Amino acid sequence: MTVETTDSTETMRHAMVASQLRTNAVSDARVVAAMARVPREDYLPVEARQMAYRDTALPLGRERFQNVPIATGRLLTEAMLEAGDRVLLIGAAGGYTAAVLAEIVASVTAVESDPALAALARAALAGQGKVTVVEGPLEAGAAEGGPYDLLVIDGATEHVPDALIAQVRPGGRVVGGIADRGVSRLAAGRRSAGGFALLPFADIDCVPLPGFARAKSFTF
Repeated sequence: MTVETTDSTETMRHAMVASQLRTNAVSDARVVAAMARVPREDYLPVEARQMAYRDTALPLGRERFQNVPIATGRLLTEAMLEAGDRVLLIGAAGGYTAAVLAEIVASVTAVESDPALAALARAALAGQGKVTVVEGPLEAGAAEGGPYDLLVIDGATEHVPDALIAQVRPGGRVVGGIADRGVSRLAAGRRSAGGFALLPFADIDCVPLPGFARAKSFTF
């Protein structure tokens, strides 16, 4: 990468922070600082890197997309991150959100179902000792690494399976996108002894994740 390209991407990254994050309630200074440091382009396929700092979802191939920066920033702000957190990240894609989380928390288990994206994440995160990339169904999570303090679903789902909630410790937090009849929102909740619920907190577009469609009821 040339010096000119590096300077250009750094300029675009700081412009993203100023125009997309600070103006849209991404108010956790640690999240803002991490997103200002982590080079988003390094976690994207080569053909998408020139679009890294646009405020749109970026195509990753095979009907997968990189979440928009504001959605990721708002989710991580709402997550109330703590330095000692053990995080389960669902929808790792190329590893960007895992890299941002690793700037703040103790450890990240990042689950990705697409083999090409999982390989990209492993390569991009090489040497980042806080992150473990797990290739497998997103809806299955990574129970062997639990229980987790925080579940981050970096995309929109129609529902959160019990198998994922069971991997969060009682009192642990959950943030993610929820999809309802073509509309996505960001939501947050906690696991308690009595149950679990996600409550919407922002009407922001969030990319869909595979494996979380509700079973269709039978109709005549």
